[in-house]
Amino acid sequence: MPLLVQKMMLILIIVLTLSACNQVRSSNQKIRASQTTNKITSANLDLGIEYMKQGAYENAFKNLEKAKKADPDYAPTYNVLGLLYQKLGNNKKSEENFKHALNLNKHDSSTLNNYSNFLCLQNRIEEAEKTFLKAAANPLYDSPEIAITNAGLCLSNNQRISDAEKYFRQALQLNPRVPQALIKMCKISFDQQKLLTARDYLQRYHKVASYTPKSLWLGIQIEQKLGDKDTVSSYVLQLKNNYPESQEAKLLDISRIQ
Repeated sequence: MPLLVQKMMLILIIVLTLSACNQVRSSNQKIRASQTTNKITSANLDLGIEYMKQGAYENAFKNLEKAKKADPDYAPTYNVLGLLYQKLGNNKKSEENFKHALNLNKHDSSTLNNYSNFLCLQNRIEEAEKTFLKAAANPLYDSPEIAITNAGLCLSNNQRISDAEKYFRQALQLNPRVPQALIKMCKISFDQQKLLTARDYLQRYHKVASYTPKSLWLGIQIEQKLGDKDTVSSYVLQLKNNYPESQEAKLLDISRIQ
């Protein structure tokens, strides 16, 4: 994956972060590879991304404008501008830039991911779902599980749990190590009282991601119901020692879990 794309993936609002496994990818679909640009645009775009990650939005905007001036037809610049305007709360400008990026390169999966997330946050759920899947359908995109997972997250956050579960499963078929899909499947399985399945998903999650207050609290709940007191104690100890100020640690006292 090119360095620029990696950097842009780091600043996906969701996490980043995902076509179905059985989706047919048309062989005659017009796919455009990543664009190339001059050094001035590339350097200023990299700086703009770094400034945005640091929260220095004014400096980010200045560098992105310089990148745009040096190459007005370079789609990734408008993708990042779309993210910047989204962070600044200017939804009109954000959408304008995402759409302009897609007019320049309509199959760019990074832009499609970011625009899909924008649509989801605007409660345009069906548009978001369709756009996430379009991102994943690009055969040049080497991480379609990201777009599929993001589709699942969008639907899950809007109480479409059954549809979200379908996407999380598809993402894990493509890549069994997607942390967000694993932890979401853990929670879904727990809510369905599929406790052994929930335990398995949580163990898989902890192999690829760090412990978090939420994952530890979920583990405590699962192991309590399964009657594994030793594992409950282990999770409780980690939660108290590593995240004593977390909301989940406070729940220990309320729940009287030792």
